[in-house]
Amino acid sequence: MQHVFIIGSKGIPVQYGGYETFVDKLTESQKSPDIKYHVACAVDDASELDEFEYHGAHCFKVLRRPIGSAQAITYDIDAFRWCLGYIERNHVEHAIVCVLACRIGPFVGRYAKRLHSMGGILFVNPDGHEWMRAKWSAPVRRYWKFSERGMVKHADLLVCDSRNIERYIHDEYGALKPETTYIAYGADVRCSRLSNGDPKWTVWLKEHELSPFGYYLVVGRFVPENNYETMIREFMRSDTKRDFVLVTNVNETFFNELEQKTHFRDDPRVKFVGTVYDQELLKKVRENAYGYLHGHEVGGTNPSLLEALASTRLNLLLDVGFNREVAEGSALYWTKDSGNLAALIRSVDLLPEEEAARLDVASTRCIKDAYSWRLITDLYETLFLTVGGNQ
Repeated sequence: MQHVFIIGSKGIPVQYGGYETFVDKLTESQKSPDIKYHVACAVDDASELDEFEYHGAHCFKVLRRPIGSAQAITYDIDAFRWCLGYIERNHVEHAIVCVLACRIGPFVGRYAKRLHSMGGILFVNPDGHEWMRAKWSAPVRRYWKFSERGMVKHADLLVCDSRNIERYIHDEYGALKPETTYIAYGADVRCSRLSNGDPKWTVWLKEHELSPFGYYLVVGRFVPENNYETMIREFMRSDTKRDFVLVTNVNETFFNELEQKTHFRDDPRVKFVGTVYDQELLKKVRENAYGYLHGHEVGGTNPSLLEALASTRLNLLLDVGFNREVAEGSALYWTKDSGNLAALIRSVDLLPEEEAARLDVASTRCIKDAYSWRLITDLYETLFLTVGGNQ
């Protein structure tokens, strides 16, 4: 039996987030009987600490310490300690500990050494460029960069979900001679189970005064590096009659900053509609968008991009390597140059039906061929069994 310990997500059953969805799909789609997953799950109350089974995985709860922004770091460290204790107590042979993200680089060396002493190996998914995110102060960014180096140094294998990230790891840390492999993130390619007449869908449309294919859409974290300012400003410059629907968890400080810079409240087409946690409804929202705008420029393979390519007919993406790597010729691209996105929106409004249909088929095919969860989970199982068996 190959034991695989996964830490760094908030846990399963799935909570809203990329890593959480990844762990949920990985365990749900398991085919091999020779793998046993152990998943760390975060809790904020010590009375909730227990262990349970979900999707056949052994889930163990770890207390998040109430220490502000550092709690993600201590959560990963405490989860790693829990794994090492379990491996030791149960005499687990050739265990794999898979850490999602690069939060504990300054501390991971001692835990990796203990893991190695028990015959185990350390996998790391380096995620994206956390140290580049605008939400962090300069000292925090320096920590993330230093932490990233530590994770690269001590990982036995870095599993990158983007070829751009894999190239970056080798370019930036070549002197450390990192071992890497590439396995993409996944997406669900099926259609929403909600019918056109389902009350969930019709009520949502009425509540926000929207109509099917009468809006452009963006779904993502409400942070500056996702280029909300550019998208809003350029949308307002366009003369489209469609609305701009923003599905996101609004941060008041950033929201007010955007209002001061763009005055979007003066444009009734711009609609912040909050979050949509119902996944079937969110699929329906994507499927009925006229076009999807994607402004992410920091990170690897972005979950919201994959889901949009699988569901939305037309995808308008910021022209950066991460996005082109995924969508290739199945999307349309824009830059942050003044007037560029506004001009693209105007042209997309007038796009011939046959060209829209071609892009729709191409983007869906892109996901089915390279990013379906079935394919991704099969690749991970093969990796775990191959590497674990070779220890």
